[in-house]
Amino acid sequence: MESLISLINKLQRACTALGDHGEESSLPTLWDSLPAIAVVGGQSSGKSSVLESIVGKDFLPRGSGIVTRRPLVLQLHQIDEGKEYGEFLHLARKKFTDFAALRQEITDETDRETGRSKAISTVPIHLSIYSPNVVNLTLIDLPGLTKVAVEGQPESTVMDIENMVRSYIEKPNCIILAISPANQDLATSDAIKISREVDPKGERTFGVLTKIDLMDKGTDAVDILEGKAYRLQFPWIGVVNRSQADINKSVDMIAARRREKEYFMNSPEYKHLADRMGSEHLGKVLSKHLETVIKSRIPGIQSLINKSIADLESELGRLGKPIAADAGGKLYLIMEICRVFDQIYKEHLDGVRPGGDKVYNVFDNQFPAALKRLQFDKYLSMDNVRKLITEADGYQPHLIAPEQGYRRLIESSLVCIKGPAETAVDAVHSILKELVHKSVDETVELKQYPSLRMEVGSAACESLDRMRDESKKATLKLVDMECCYLTVEFFRKLPQDIEKGGNPTHSIFDRYNDSYLRRVGTNVLSYVNMVCAGLRNSIPKSIVHCQVREAKRSLLDHFFTELGKKESKALASLLNEDPAVMERRVSLAKRLELYRSARAEIDAVAWAK
Repeated sequence: MESLISLINKLQRACTALGDHGEESSLPTLWDSLPAIAVVGGQSSGKSSVLESIVGKDFLPRGSGIVTRRPLVLQLHQIDEGKEYGEFLHLARKKFTDFAALRQEITDETDRETGRSKAISTVPIHLSIYSPNVVNLTLIDLPGLTKVAVEGQPESTVMDIENMVRSYIEKPNCIILAISPANQDLATSDAIKISREVDPKGERTFGVLTKIDLMDKGTDAVDILEGKAYRLQFPWIGVVNRSQADINKSVDMIAARRREKEYFMNSPEYKHLADRMGSEHLGKVLSKHLETVIKSRIPGIQSLINKSIADLESELGRLGKPIAADAGGKLYLIMEICRVFDQIYKEHLDGVRPGGDKVYNVFDNQFPAALKRLQFDKYLSMDNVRKLITEADGYQPHLIAPEQGYRRLIESSLVCIKGPAETAVDAVHSILKELVHKSVDETVELKQYPSLRMEVGSAACESLDRMRDESKKATLKLVDMECCYLTVEFFRKLPQDIEKGGNPTHSIFDRYNDSYLRRVGTNVLSYVNMVCAGLRNSIPKSIVHCQVREAKRSLLDHFFTELGKKESKALASLLNEDPAVMERRVSLAKRLELYRSARAEIDAVAWAK
């Protein structure tokens, strides 16, 4: 079981080193889940003396007013033999064998954090003591509760201390060591009062009664120690601290423990309780209870660690990778992010993600509907047919069929198709641009870098603009080609149709009668419809080739070319990440390291068992 306390000691040290010591956080802290014993007491309650008795050494600062101004995480490690020494987490590898120097370092480290203003701080000092005279135990010494701030401290200090103490002891994993002096009314005890508020049933509270030897003659603390005056789930433990005279004379702590034991054994009032009184017994009881609590909490700690690791990895994934320091690393990162964007864009076009189907809708519905809405009847009205045929004949009337008239009628009709063709190009262009914006929003990595996000979006849209212009040229060429070269087979049928429908021996004027002109208009409309049917298939192919396929193939090619010309400073400007995001990533990475390490430590203990 000793390995369990050592495990918690390691985890607490790791928490403190990485700044995870119970302060407010968007994620649950490991510190909050670790069982610990918080020492609570008012000023002059004998709190420091109790701790020193458990340790067997003078090591805590003493003086008037509020001496303890930061939490002190005190980890006791029992060693088989050797010289006693202490180590601070903030002074790695420095061993203090002189406990007077250790006491001075506590004072100095407090001042480093709070200054000499006598202010308080929630950041703990972490101290480990190795000795053959201690039990394996972890205690958190908290500032003494007070009702009046001393000179040089703000009035809020009293409430600040209470809030700090409360933040520790209200956690369900905290064991409360409530220190109360026997020569004061227990009803006025600051430690009992605040403990009762957070632990009304006394399920987590150990009561310690100090200064029993200083009670008025004729009075004793038997009712309290027997649990009759104020009942807790655990038996009260009485201690007899060294007197101020003993402290001044530097009376040996081991000798003081012996005298304490003799006091209880020789006092008629307490003789029957002697076997469970004294600081040495207190240390053993607390150590055993802490082991029991740790064992019961391990599954919950493991669960919290696993969940926290998943949460941290998820958030780090959302924040993205840290920025490389060199130009090559920055360029590689930008290219990788662009590839992710490009892949998402292709998935939209290929149907893996929604949006690409809108392009098909242009070809299947919008473009054919626009062709149907073309009013060829206006171009092929009787008057227009007569006018164009007459003008095309010039001074010589046509002999069999008005070829030039046919050409002019067909060309003027086919020009109308350019409108729907251009509209189809623009419609597809709008869809492709919309998919760029969607893909930018869906590329999580781009959210990390606003400047790169804007540049990628702009570069993609500029490429689409160039593709649209090329697509319009190609599409309009298809229409122009139909105007430039008419299908021969169509014309070869015309003489036969004329022979079937009329008499070629009629005079020239008869050939311009309404029946003849209607037949010309009908022939032209038939040819134009045939061309429209062909363009309905070929124009979508042209658009897909020039826009959709090209967007899939080379959407960011121009951007990549320009990117390769940029220097490190320009690349860095594209990756101008929010400093708050950078700090958050570092913080999360450290915490993730802590939790992974904690999981490994717990697993190692579990396997050992």
